[in-house]
Amino acid sequence: MSELAVNSHQSDPVKRARLRWRARRGLLENDLILTRFLDVNEQFMTDEEVDAFSRLMELSDNLLMDLMMGKQEPSAEVDLPHVHALLARLRAA
Repeated sequence: MSELAVNSHQSDPVKRARLRWRARRGLLENDLILTRFLDVNEQFMTDEEVDAFSRLMELSDNLLMDLMMGKQEPSAEVDLPHVHALLARLRAA
């Protein structure tokens, strides 16, 4: 098994649990959207998608909600193709 595979999100239960913990938000609407998304998609997420998700979890609840609702588009450190792709999936969920 390659080192990349050993260090991947999917191969590490601690990383998977940490991702779920970070999805818990102060704003109930965010919490519901993110938890439901992870319930359906988490086991299939690539490391790139996990990175995008983690970047979004660094944002404030209000900005995150605006991004997920399509009221704003990513800027600065989250204006990356894989973040846009994950937001599209979150918006469709």
